[in-house]
Amino acid sequence: MFAIKAVSYTDPAAPALFARSLHETGFAVLKDHPIAPDRIGRAYSEWGQFFASETKFGFKVQPPSPEGYFPFRSENAKGSKTKDLKEFFQVYPGTHLPGSVEATTRGLYKDLVALGITMLGWIEANTPEDVRARFSESLPDMLRGSDNSMFRILHYPAQTGAPPEPGATRAAAHEDINLITLLLAGSAPGLEAQDRNGDWHAVPCDGGMIAVNIGDMLQLASGGYYPSTTHRVVNPPVGDNGARFSMPMFIHPRSEVALSPEKTAGAYLNERLREIGLA
Repeated sequence: MFAIKAVSYTDPAAPALFARSLHETGFAVLKDHPIAPDRIGRAYSEWGQFFASETKFGFKVQPPSPEGYFPFRSENAKGSKTKDLKEFFQVYPGTHLPGSVEATTRGLYKDLVALGITMLGWIEANTPEDVRARFSESLPDMLRGSDNSMFRILHYPAQTGAPPEPGATRAAAHEDINLITLLLAGSAPGLEAQDRNGDWHAVPCDGGMIAVNIGDMLQLASGGYYPSTTHRVVNPPVGDNGARFSMPMFIHPRSEVALSPEKTAGAYLNERLREIGLA
């Protein structure tokens, strides 16, 4: 049975339960964690005002830089030619941010990276020894000195009619490229994960929770022990045309970290960016 576990951060058994859920489903949900819900709500409010303003166009991404504002329908999933129904802003440690969101966003970035290091420690401590032996270095150490982790603020605009083209969705089925993703609970439902039989399941992520999922890098480094599960964001039901916001933190190692004897994290990431139209 595909059962994504909701784990309390304060439970002494949390690390083992968390790692087990990730091994079995590629997902786990964290509750009672150190990031206060009011901080998350404040970030959604501040970024909602930013996306509703013309100011955003002054922060438009300037390739080859991966940071800044990406306009509506900039990105497609790997293997898909249809652009997703979203706009977003990508934040790295040195990203120039609007003053209205800077303090809240930088604080969340710092604390989510710290939480990500803790989660990687939980994972490694509860990974079988033969799998752990595959890691080129400890999972938390892969992050030390890395400026590659990326905080993405997503806005899925309200849908007032049919999609602009058949099959267009808020986020087509895809896998993440990084080690793990920490996804702050979205402002509305819509996130679904796919099991091995091809069936879709809503990911439980009530207000204040953080959904954590495995990315392709950790799947590769663990020899498939931790699966990078396909997931998507579906369009809202007919009659529910409200906007949706979400904020994933993509935890990335240093570029030179070896994920396998053949591939570094940097080479793997550049390959994916080309596949999704962002490089």
